[in-house]
Formats: sequence, C-alpha cells, structure tokens
Amino acid sequence: MALVATATTLGKNPAHGSLTRPSLVSVGTIVWLSSELMFFAALFAIYFTIRSVSTQWPPKGDTLDTKFDGVITVVLVLSSVTCQFGVFAAEERRLHRSGPIFKFWLWGLREWFILTFFMGAVFVGGQIFEYTNYVKDHFAGHGGMTISSSAYGSIFFLATGFHAMHVTGGLVAFVFLLARLSRGRFTPEKVTSTIVVSYYWHFVDVVWIGLFSMIFLIR
Repeated sequence: MALVATATTLGKNPAHGSLTRPSLVSVGTIVWLSSELMFFAALFAIYFTIRSVSTQWPPKGDTLDTKFDGVITVVLVLSSVTCQFGVFAAEERRLHRSGPIFKFWLWGLREWFILTFFMGAVFVGGQIFEYTNYVKDHFAGHGGMTISSSAYGSIFFLATGFHAMHVTGGLVAFVFLLARLSRGRFTPEKVTSTIVVSYYWHFVDVVWIGLFSMIFLIR
C-alpha cells in the first residue's frame, strides 16, 4: 500500500521539511487521503441512492447489531486519541516510557502506538465477528444478511468492508513504523513518519464515524 511504502522509505529521503517549508511527504499524504475521501464519498452516494428508491429501509429481516457496533466504534475513536498522544510524544522526542508501565502519562511514542495498534485490531476483529454472525443468521433463517441477500446487504458489506481493509492497512503501517523505530536514532524523518501514519489513522476514524452515522443511526 502507498502508506506502507511511504512509512518504509522516509529514511532514505529526508522530507521532514523545515520552519519555512512544509514536509513534502505530509503534503503528499494529505493529497492522497483526499482521493481516498472521494472513494468513500462515492460509497455514501450509492447508499443514499439505493435508499431513495427502496420502499422499505432497511429491508425486513436485515437486522443490525447497533449496540455491538457502538462499542467497537468507541474503541476505534479512542484509538485516534491514543494515536495523537503518540504524536505528541514523538514531537517531544520521547520514544520510550520514562516510568512504570501503569503511569501512562510517562509513556513514549512506542507505548502509545502499540496500544493504538491493539485497539485497531479489536475493531477489525469485531467486524469480522459481526460479519460471521450476519451470514450465519441469514442461512439459519434468523435474520442477518449476506452481500447478495439484498441491495442493503450489498452496500453494507461493501462500505464497511472497504473501511475494514483501510483499517487493516493502517495496522500494517503501525507494524512497519514500530519496526523502523526499533533501529537507529530517533531522527526527524522518523517523527515525520509518525505524523504521516497518524494522518491516515485519523482519516479512517473520521470516515467510520460517517459510515456508522449513515448506516446505524439514520434509519
């Protein structure tokens, strides 16, 4: 993925910018995320178009576990907070914690990003668990849905599935970044890598808030 390639090649090209010139990598990442935003905007448009021509929405029998999705949504949103604390630590050049593990206010970049990774993994795992239950319930005749059961099921699995793929890409980027941070000095280029990864993570969080509101709250 483009994000992973960016995170792994920053060390070869000093692109952390200066006081008078912004980081080219950061600017490029923002431009790339803008194109990704257009992709999700198309999914939003498809959803509302299908909804506008449907006589019943959602179709009878296509039930969602709103409470469960609300829980994993909170986890994902909080992971954006922990990610930003990691950025703050990186800007202060604090790579490792400076005290006991339970004193989180003394954590460094590594601890905050590891926590963010696990929270993101919980979100993806929760979605996989949810998909499995929907498909299982559908074939058992207890409600649920599949990607081919209805137009509603199709757009649900497409929109949330593509988002889950983007979250997974962010998890891979965290792994590459943490591996890179374990080698050599904590240079300005690595700080830039940290900020770039945080841009992406905040992006997938904001997109999910939009998707959650569209699918689960606007009935």
